[in-house]
Parts: sequence; structure tokens; C-alpha cells
Amino acid sequence: MKTKLIFSLLAGVALLAGCGKNDNAAPSVAASSVLTVEISANDTMKFNLSRIEAKAGQEVKIIMTNTGTLPKAVMGHNFVLLAKGTDEKAFANAAVAAAASDYIPSSMAGNIIAHTKLLGAKQSDEITFKAPTEPGEYVFMCSFPAHYLTGMKGVFVVQ
Repeated sequence: MKTKLIFSLLAGVALLAGCGKNDNAAPSVAASSVLTVEISANDTMKFNLSRIEAKAGQEVKIIMTNTGTLPKAVMGHNFVLLAKGTDEKAFANAAVAAAASDYIPSSMAGNIIAHTKLLGAKQSDEITFKAPTEPGEYVFMCSFPAHYLTGMKGVFVVQ
């Protein structure tokens, strides 16, 4: 009986802790602190979130994890944050031909604010960078072939 009561209390606490949590919510914090964002992708070619919010010039830490099971050669994932005004479709098209550089096209390096390495199943990478100082919306994407086209992208909002 005592075990059931303890289990019920723990389950209730866990339930309350999760109330109001939205995995697609945009992480954001005060400009004076580091914004840490955990982003993941799996074999369905989707990020776990589609929006990130940061303050202008804020330090941002992205922890990217490929939670899938397929090999990197067929289902690699990365996080690429593009400069404002970059033609994202042109970037994705150029990335297709950049297999030797993990689908980061050197011809468009000037359009990249930050990126992780290409990750295989169960791999993670961590990057830290300063958010742009110009407020607005910046696109982030996975540059592995066809992933952007299937919707593996999001918006990085600078306030």
C-alpha cells in the first residue's frame, strides 16, 4: 500500500512537471546569459523544434543530436544557420554537390553564421556562437540532400 502511494505521488509530480511544456516552443532567455538549445533530428527528417528566439548579440550554444538509427551516409543531419537574406533554396541546391565537405558548400561559406558537423545515428555535436546583432528572422536547416525540401528547417528569431 505504501509503495502504491509513493508511486502515485511520484507520478503526480512528474505529470505536473510536464504541464505546459511544449517541445516545439521557442527557447529564449535574457540577453546577459548563454542561450542553450538542444535540438534533435531523427529518421523522419524533422527537427524537434522549428523556432529559436535569442537576443541580438547573445551567446548561443546549440547541442545537436541525431537520435535516428540509419547510417550517416543515408540519413545524416546537421544544423546550419544562414545569414539574413540568404537564398535558402540556392544554398540547399549547392549543398547537394558538397558531399566531400559534409554538405557545407564552400562557395556559400559567407552565407553561414554557424553550423554543426554532419552527424550519424546517435551522434551529437555542440557549437557556440553570437547571435546576429540585426533583429529579424534567420533560417536554420539541415543541408543533407533533400532534407531541406522535406521541411527540415526552422527560424532563428533575433529580437
